[in-house]
Amino acid sequence: MPHPALPAPFEARFAGLQELAYTGPGTRFHECFGCGPNHDIGLRVRNFRGAGEVLSPIVIPKRFEGPPKGAHGGIVAAYLDEVMSGAAVNHTGRIHVTGELSVRYVRPTPVERPLLGRGRAVKQAEKYLDLVATLEDLETGEVVAKATGRFFPMPDGPTPDVR
Repeated sequence: MPHPALPAPFEARFAGLQELAYTGPGTRFHECFGCGPNHDIGLRVRNFRGAGEVLSPIVIPKRFEGPPKGAHGGIVAAYLDEVMSGAAVNHTGRIHVTGELSVRYVRPTPVERPLLGRGRAVKQAEKYLDLVATLEDLETGEVVAKATGRFFPMPDGPTPDVR
C-alpha cells in the first residue's frame, strides 16, 4: 500500500523534496508501526531529504490523545524516534535501530494539527550514530518536543532508497 498524497498544509513545504523509502518486495519494514505504510494503526511517518536534515510531515490523529487535546507522550516519543531513524538513513545510507532515546516535552503536543518533524545526525562514531530531532508546529514554528538518540546500524537490513 503506497503512502497517500501529502495533506494540503505540507504540499508547498515538501514540493520537490525526495522521499526516503525502504524498498524490496515484501520488506518487513512495510509493516513497521512507526514507518510502515501497511501497518493498519501505525504512525506511517514519512521522511524527506532536506538540507542536511530530514523533514517529516506529521499530523497526530486524535486516537493517540493522552491529556485533553494533547498527544500521549509515548506516541510523541515514537514520532521523534522515527524522524531520527530517517535522519540516520539520510546520513549513512543504512538502516539503524534505536539504542538510546531521550525526549524533552516542551509543551503539550497538539493532535490533529500539522507538525513538522526535523532530524539530523550530530556525531558519527565507528559503532553508532548520535542524532537529534524536533517536532514543531508547522504554522508557528514553535518547538513542542525534542529528542536525542543513539542509533546502531542494523546488519543486513533492507536497502533504503529515495523515491
